[in-house]
Amino acid sequence: MAVAHPAPFKTIPIIDLSDISSTDPAVRRGLVSEIKHACTEVGFFYVKNHGIPEEIIQGTLALMCKFFDLPLEAKLEVENTKTPNFKGYSPILSGNNDPNGAGDLQEGFEFGFEPLRVTDAPEAEDGAGADDIMAGANIWPAQLPEFRQAALEYYHRALNLGHLLFPLFALALDLPEDFFADKTKRSAALMRLLHYPPQSGEVDDRVIGIGAHTDWECFTILWQEPGIQALQVLNSSKEWIDAPATEGTLVINLGDELARWTNDVFTSTVHRAINRSGIRRYSIPLFFGTDYDVRLEPIPTCVSSDRPARYEVITAGEYIKARLQATYGH
Repeated sequence: MAVAHPAPFKTIPIIDLSDISSTDPAVRRGLVSEIKHACTEVGFFYVKNHGIPEEIIQGTLALMCKFFDLPLEAKLEVENTKTPNFKGYSPILSGNNDPNGAGDLQEGFEFGFEPLRVTDAPEAEDGAGADDIMAGANIWPAQLPEFRQAALEYYHRALNLGHLLFPLFALALDLPEDFFADKTKRSAALMRLLHYPPQSGEVDDRVIGIGAHTDWECFTILWQEPGIQALQVLNSSKEWIDAPATEGTLVINLGDELARWTNDVFTSTVHRAINRSGIRRYSIPLFFGTDYDVRLEPIPTCVSSDRPARYEVITAGEYIKARLQATYGH
C-alpha cells in the first residue's frame, strides 16, 4: 500500500456514522474512504451519530464524579498497585506518560471486560485467558456499589462501537472486512475514567494533565466533557492543534498496535491534555486492542521493498504490559 507524505493537518475531520451498519456498497465505500483519509493523514477523527445514548454517558459521568469525590483513603483501597494487571485506581501524579515530564496531573480508574449482568454470556476478561500476561479480574470500590453498573453500561456500548469500526479499518487497509474478527474475540479493551483537577498557578510544562504520548492499543474511543478545551494533537510540523470537546461527538484516535501492524501506514499520533479551564474536567477513553496473545506482525499489504518492516514482532499482551510498567513504575 503506497502512502504519500501528508501535509500537516490543521483541523481534525468529523465523520458521520449514521450509516455504519449499511450494506450498500457505495455507502460503505464512501465511509471507508473518509476513515482511510483520517487514519493515514491525521490519526484522529471525530464521530457523530455514534449510537451511544446521551443518558448512558451522563449516568456514567454522575457515578464517576461520586467516585472521585470519595476520600483518598477510600480510593486507595482499590489502588492499581494492588493488582498485577494495573486495574483499579491511579492517584494524581502516579502516572507519567511523557518520560520528560514529572507526572500526569490526573487521577483515574481502570477496568476491563466483565459481563454487564450475571445472565450475560461469559467471556474471557480483557482478551486474556487464565494464564495470559494481563489476566485478572476488575476491582471495584465497596463504598459505591452502583459505580460498577454505571461504568459497565457505558463500557459495553463503547465496546459495541469498536466492533463496528474494525471492519471499516480493515477495508481501509485493502484487507478482507473480517480480517480483525479472529484477533478480537475476547474484548481486549480497557476503559479509564479520568478526572483532571484544574491546573492553576505557576505553569510548569513538565506537569500537565497528561503528558505528550501515543496510545498503545489499536484505537481509542474518547468521550470528553463538552465546553472544556484540554486535548491537543501534534501535527507533522510539530504544532499543537486543539481538539475541542464537541457536543454529540466522540474522538477516535489510532494507537501503537495498529501503527505496528500497519508498519506506520496508519498513524499513531502524539497528543496531550492540559486543563487550564479553572474547573474540573472529566473524560472517558476506551482503549480497544487486539487479544493479548496475538502477534503484532506487519500486515502484508503494508510492507514492500520501499517500506521494509519497522518494528520487532511482539505479542499485544507483552507490549501493553511493558507500556503500563513504564508509565506507572511497577
